[in-house]
Amino acid sequence: METTIAVEIETLDRAYEMDANWVERVLDLIAAQDQVGLITILNDQHPADVADLIEQINPSQRSALMELWGMEMDGEVFAEMDEALSADLIEELPSDVVGEVMRDLETDDVVDLVEELDESQKERVLETLDVADQVAVRSSLSYPEETAGRLMARELVMAPTHWNVGQTIDSLRADHDLPDEFYDVIVVDPMSKPIGKVPLYALLTANRSTPMMDIVDQEFRTIPVMQSQEDVAYAFNQYNMMSAPVVDAENRLVGVITMDDAMEVLGEEAEEDIKLLGGVGDESLTDTIFETTRQRFPWLGVNLITSIIASIVIAQFSSTIEAIVALAVLMPIVASMGGNAGTQTLTVAVRALATKDLTPSNAWRVIRREVLVGLFNGVLFAFIIGAIGLIWYGSAMLGIVLGLAMVINLLVAGLAGILVPLTLDRFGIDPALGSSALVTTVTDVVGFLAFLGFASAMLL
Repeated sequence: METTIAVEIETLDRAYEMDANWVERVLDLIAAQDQVGLITILNDQHPADVADLIEQINPSQRSALMELWGMEMDGEVFAEMDEALSADLIEELPSDVVGEVMRDLETDDVVDLVEELDESQKERVLETLDVADQVAVRSSLSYPEETAGRLMARELVMAPTHWNVGQTIDSLRADHDLPDEFYDVIVVDPMSKPIGKVPLYALLTANRSTPMMDIVDQEFRTIPVMQSQEDVAYAFNQYNMMSAPVVDAENRLVGVITMDDAMEVLGEEAEEDIKLLGGVGDESLTDTIFETTRQRFPWLGVNLITSIIASIVIAQFSSTIEAIVALAVLMPIVASMGGNAGTQTLTVAVRALATKDLTPSNAWRVIRREVLVGLFNGVLFAFIIGAIGLIWYGSAMLGIVLGLAMVINLLVAGLAGILVPLTLDRFGIDPALGSSALVTTVTDVVGFLAFLGFASAMLL
């Protein structure tokens, strides 16, 4: 019984992991050049799973798959794929296949794909679209990157203020170009300014004679077209919105953003913060060895500089280390503890800034909390490390030196972990960018300086 439960739990843990047997079957069909079999097996899967497959196989297998799939290719797969990879694949595909792919997508997805292309490739893709879609995509591309204008879809579902529910439903039924997914009907005045929106559930449960203005959502919000996509995602998450109309500077309706696009941005922002904190930049598993090396090299170079700075501090106490060899053994403990404590505070601070939970109104309270946490942890670990120093080397004074250095470094780590991202954010710099290197430098320098300084003063 216990064995069965364990197997079931393991299965649940891997519930959405790609089936290795299915992947092997796809690769066998590619190797056998079985186009019919390949198309059948790919069409049976969700586009997101096919996108994962394409990202995970090697470049030669990927190219062979694209060639066999051809005109039967599902455009939704490209919308689910890593943007850099989808851009690379589109550049390799024939124009007729690209046109077929783009016809499966709504304008916001097309914008996501083409904005990664160079100008010549971008024009090639745009020329495959019909005139109306070309105009819509070009208009969206005219807005700055990472704004609501780039994120929005141009496909709209609207109703004038004087319509009732019956007129709106009849209009929707007669429209053959409705978006694949929509959640609300936007009510607009004669100047195309949004007055409100009617959720579909309200539309479908109201009597046909009910005026649309009687059932508009009281929590109606609009998104300025120049709003940053990060703020858009925050608004969707904060107010539990399913969709929101996008308006221009004159408050005219120009597009709509839906929950799936906003949540994708939220995920991308969180992923970006994690990568920046880890010093890996905007890389993915599909990047080549050269691309990955190029992206990681600058961050490693920064780390080298910070390490040299810490080494310069150590060099000032070379005579002390020569006199007391135990210091060389114990130094990494103090620096490592400070670095880890700083990273803990930094991670919480960066995420809180991203979610707007850390603001000027509560910054001093959070700073005070992190300083006190660093102080309390420093005192606790001072006793532990002090006892280790006493037991290991039989020197009570060495234990005291270790304890004092631990208190100071963990206190400074908490302070640096919160002040560095706050300062970067204050100057309009992404707080995840460079914070880790700066905090590590501070904790290394302070840790070595405190430990070796106390040792020089108290042990020699």
